[in-house]
Amino acid sequence: MESKTTISFANVSANYDHGDDVLSDVSFNISNGAFYFLTGASGAGKTTLLRLIYQLHAPTTGTIKLFGHDCTQLSRDEISKLRQKMAIVFQEYSLISHMTVFDNVALPLRVRGVNNDKIKKLVTKTLEWVGLGKYADAYPMELSGGQQQRVSVARAIIIQPAVLLADEPTGNLDDENASRLMELFIKMNKMFGTTIILATHNKKLLETYKFPIITVENHHVAFSGAKTDQDAAARKWKGPQPQNYFSEISKQFEGIGKA
Repeated sequence: MESKTTISFANVSANYDHGDDVLSDVSFNISNGAFYFLTGASGAGKTTLLRLIYQLHAPTTGTIKLFGHDCTQLSRDEISKLRQKMAIVFQEYSLISHMTVFDNVALPLRVRGVNNDKIKKLVTKTLEWVGLGKYADAYPMELSGGQQQRVSVARAIIIQPAVLLADEPTGNLDDENASRLMELFIKMNKMFGTTIILATHNKKLLETYKFPIITVENHHVAFSGAKTDQDAAARKWKGPQPQNYFSEISKQFEGIGKA
């Protein structure tokens, strides 16, 4: 039977270069399809927590399970396969400057060996959905910060990840673009059941979208806020309405792993 728990930490501690623990004795479970904000002071360990989940950093002690698999018992190749079920959106966009918008978004599909016809269809529809259809042939430096961040999101959602980790994705954006990104994430969570952990300092986002919160403080994590009606959270959004490409995109995604 498939586990209903996507992410599980049991007594996890982590440090860098054998220094003091950044996180200490952290334990929690996150269910499939959950949406959490991740908060805490700068340097508290938010990014470290995301790196542990994405298996970019190994815990000093404790056990991390992803999709029911104990990561300490997996080979590097097996970790790589698990990582293919996840995606990260960074604050600094992390786009490849010499590649067009189309090619940046297509990159995860090409790595997975998806055929060119399907790549063209998926990338075109995804760029339309994030409002960047006419920028497919542009290069990242020709776009605004908000547009570059939407390219980063498009690249993340193109693989329909089971888990999306977002590290301060709205940190460099104005309120309108931050709200638009939140709507994209909410739609992704609702339509695909993607488990999302979004790190943010933005108090307005925390107050507007009443998702439960993970707070990192004093090397530990604490959970607050009851699970809320995500439809109600989405209705509070005051930004521009996104074009409704998502249903069509979701049909295109079917069988992507078999392409």
